[in-house]
Amino acid sequence: MVIGEFLGLAAAGVLAGLLSTVVSIASIASYPALLAIGLPPLAANVTNTFALLFTGLGAAAGSRPELSGQGPLLRRLGVAAALGGAAGAALLLVTPPRVFEYVAPVLIAAAALLLLRAPHPRPRAGLAVHLSVFAVAVYTGYFGAAGGVIMFAVLTAALDQLPARVNAVKNVLGLFANAVAALGFALFGPVDWSAALPLALGLLLGGRLGPPVVRRLPGQSLRLLAAGCGLLVAAVLGYQTYV
Repeated sequence: MVIGEFLGLAAAGVLAGLLSTVVSIASIASYPALLAIGLPPLAANVTNTFALLFTGLGAAAGSRPELSGQGPLLRRLGVAAALGGAAGAALLLVTPPRVFEYVAPVLIAAAALLLLRAPHPRPRAGLAVHLSVFAVAVYTGYFGAAGGVIMFAVLTAALDQLPARVNAVKNVLGLFANAVAALGFALFGPVDWSAALPLALGLLLGGRLGPPVVRRLPGQSLRLLAAGCGLLVAAVLGYQTYV
């Protein structure tokens, strides 16, 4: 890999890390960067998922105030997220890669519209929430585009917490899902390690820089910003898939 490609992937990683932690979309920057250097779609997808693990690590390090007291919740929902990530990674390796592409725009648009509603959460982490987190993690491990928007919508509907704290939980659950999927791809998938390294370094930095930005956003602006970005991604993916 030439130095220009290395620096370009690192820069795309920083941008993607910021987008992931602030508005719940990372792949809009990282996945096209991998395609731009010549990786085929499957290799780009699994390399992107592996590198996204480092966004979660950076976001967790930067979100310690928001994660205070969240340990029991993260342990309960983290199991569902990890199992879902493993299932999604397995599906990607054994099924046609366009299966989730057809449903992704609908899922993302529905999640964005849910975020636009005024939240009326019922604080709980029961079976319905566990199943929802598992399903979103399956999607994250398989395809992942704007999976953070969907997870953020699920958690916003379930948790009676400030958006910044919900966002921190979302980032850690994404870390669990991506960690298990990344392990599977590292062992059995076509990860391009020369591309994964600079992208991961950028994602780690971007993920670390994102939480302080979220902390300064007023009121419900984080929820509305994530919803707007989700609708934009859904429109773009829908055009690419159906037109």
